[in-house]
Amino acid sequence: MGTIGIKMKVMPTSPDVDMEELERNIKKLVEKEGGRNRNYTIEPIAFGLMSVIAFFEWPEEKAFENLEEQIKAVKDVSSMEILDMRRLI
Repeated sequence: MGTIGIKMKVMPTSPDVDMEELERNIKKLVEKEGGRNRNYTIEPIAFGLMSVIAFFEWPEEKAFENLEEQIKAVKDVSSMEILDMRRLI
């Protein structure tokens, strides 16, 4: 089995959310569930609202839906969107 590269955008519930803390919580969750963190950035959206852009490796044989639900349940997460998902070589 291979590895999947996943890039996602995580939106906070408000512009007042501590984005560094949100990023740390997502990183911890990804690693706890078996992924490998690669690159995280905090990017502006509009009117002071920021998002976390996360890129990590995920084992192909492991279901991703469970991690999606856990990320959506993280404190201060409003929504999550998959931007890109592809097999890594």
